[in-house]
Amino acid sequence: MSDEFENKLEAKSDYVGDASSTPTPDIDAVPDAELPDQELYHSHSWWTTYVFSQDAKYIGIQYALTAIGTGLLGLVLSWLMRIQLAFPGLGWFEPSSYYQFVTMHGMIMVVYLLTALFLGGFGNLLIPLMCGARDMAFPYVNMLSYWAFVVAVLVLLASFFVPGGPTGAGWTLYPPQAITAGTPGYNGGIILMLISLILFVAGFTMGGLNYIITVLQLRARGMTLMRLPLTIWGIFTATVLAMFAFPALLVGCLMMTLDSLIGTSFFMPAMVSLGETLTHEGGSPILFQHLFWFFGHPEVYIVALPAFGIVSDLLSVHSRKTIFGYRMMVWAIVGIGALSFFVWAHHMYVSGMNPWFGFFFATTTLIIAVPTAIKVYNWILTLWRGNIVLSLPMLFSLGFIVTFLNGGLTGLFLGNVTVDVPLSDTYFVVAHFHMVMGIAPILVVFGAIYHWYPLVTGRMMNEALGKVHFWITFLGSYAIYFPMHYQGFVGVPRRYFEIYDSPYIDTSTLLLNKFITIAVLIVGAAQLLFLYNLFASARLGKKAEKNPWKANSLEWQTPQMPAEHGNWGKELPKVYRWPYDFSVPGAKEDYIPQNQPPSEIVGAKVEKT
Repeated sequence: MSDEFENKLEAKSDYVGDASSTPTPDIDAVPDAELPDQELYHSHSWWTTYVFSQDAKYIGIQYALTAIGTGLLGLVLSWLMRIQLAFPGLGWFEPSSYYQFVTMHGMIMVVYLLTALFLGGFGNLLIPLMCGARDMAFPYVNMLSYWAFVVAVLVLLASFFVPGGPTGAGWTLYPPQAITAGTPGYNGGIILMLISLILFVAGFTMGGLNYIITVLQLRARGMTLMRLPLTIWGIFTATVLAMFAFPALLVGCLMMTLDSLIGTSFFMPAMVSLGETLTHEGGSPILFQHLFWFFGHPEVYIVALPAFGIVSDLLSVHSRKTIFGYRMMVWAIVGIGALSFFVWAHHMYVSGMNPWFGFFFATTTLIIAVPTAIKVYNWILTLWRGNIVLSLPMLFSLGFIVTFLNGGLTGLFLGNVTVDVPLSDTYFVVAHFHMVMGIAPILVVFGAIYHWYPLVTGRMMNEALGKVHFWITFLGSYAIYFPMHYQGFVGVPRRYFEIYDSPYIDTSTLLLNKFITIAVLIVGAAQLLFLYNLFASARLGKKAEKNPWKANSLEWQTPQMPAEHGNWGKELPKVYRWPYDFSVPGAKEDYIPQNQPPSEIVGAKVEKT
């Protein structure tokens, strides 16, 4: 190490004595708690332990399993859609069924899988543990939030069994099409979809308030906001976004329900349907688009921000490297969250909006790319000269960076009005959306599950199966979506039941549909391998040592692993530093947990936090 580097390190760090000095008790001092420890409800039966649990860890597992089960249905629907596009002559189902599959697949994957997994699953599991709390602020309300989610899922699934089936209006649910005769599921299906979304928002509101209050009020002594792991920053900011964005979706769903059931005209203009003049008049379909996308684009970041936080922590732990630019990363997360409310109408360039309106949203779209790029730079610099271990969480994190970068760059194409208009209804949009909103976050989900699996089960997942799962998923995803970019450029339209030869779509382009479909089936099958690994490892997996990844954050420092109810036993932890002290000069180990007193790390040069 050069003298210059030593001097710089000395200047910006706390030097905790030396090996020969006598530690003083003062350096371990942390202010006492201002309020007594919270009393928890302890379960007394199997039902209150595993079904109606008030333990955030179990609720997180319940959220995750329910979301994954619902996501499997979305996966099967994608198989059916792709088989129809690749082999249109099979005649397995009607065009109306195809549009119903498209709608349900999109809504399931975006809302009931990704949102529920990141906020409901990882949020419940990690927030109390990483903050040093015993549980959420309101455990009973937390339990109710999960069961509201379950009811929302059941109502959604019920739409498959009503006359006419689920709605086929597209996952954006645009009126007047969504509630007008001629659209699949225009009577019962769309109503159940809207009710399901209303229940989902109600349930999330209960959970979201829990998350916010727990992070702000129940952190361990010494856990300042600038000592929180970036995972918590991502989940916390996404929750705040959701609390502002979901009301727009709620209002839109309520208003459309009234338009359909009692004949109001919030979104329904005067129109003729199937030769019949409807009673509606004066409504604005564009109003619903604004409400939907005021929710819809923040929704992208409601999923992305927790993924950003999680991948930051995984990169730091598995490269044994201090996170680069922690404060910059925090403010980038907050900045992205704030800016996400000013870009929604870039989804509406083809709606006939005023060109100056489009200019404003094109500009904000480019601006939000700046804090996003900062995060990518910081991830790369975190890896720079790190001791990179190609563990499963690291592989999925690296896959996320590459995929998110690809998907984000194509988003800049679509943020430009003149480019978006010809590409808007083509497979280019499908490719972009799935790369940045589908594959990228899913890769983080897998990485996070492999990373925190020992925390939940006390066992390790099979690494060989995990690597097979990674490479098929990663390479297969590119085999699916890269050809779609080309299809979009040559003008292949999306949301078509059958696509045949035309003056601008040649046979070779159509053959890509067969290639893409084969890739979809292979990648989907690989997820079954992951599910086997997930459930089999809980019994057959190698027993994990405590803190197997040698991480610093509090979730690995509980007296037991997996943690018991209340997490911390008799006393709550005290926090002395941030969670990114890896490879610290002078330390005995290459990691220093957040709750390790300074008197135990004499001689180490620790970053000021």
